[in-house]
Amino acid sequence: MTKKEAVHELENLKFEEAMQQLEQIVAQLEQGDVPLEEALDQFQKGVALSKYCKDKLENAEQTLTKIVNENGEETIFDQELDAN
Repeated sequence: MTKKEAVHELENLKFEEAMQQLEQIVAQLEQGDVPLEEALDQFQKGVALSKYCKDKLENAEQTLTKIVNENGEETIFDQELDAN
């Protein structure tokens, strides 16, 4: 699989599917009975999945920290307002 194909495959994954694949890769690698070349391929795929999941979570966090003010404009949620 080329890098371009791998990126396209990731773009079509849901977060939960990516996490499940990542968990499967970790379990396989932890068992230690994977041939070296396959282990390296799995490791690289795991790194890509990890980055994809991290990016998805950061995007979700940014979305959740925005609020719409009374003028209908998006603003970043200010935690100081929450304390009052």
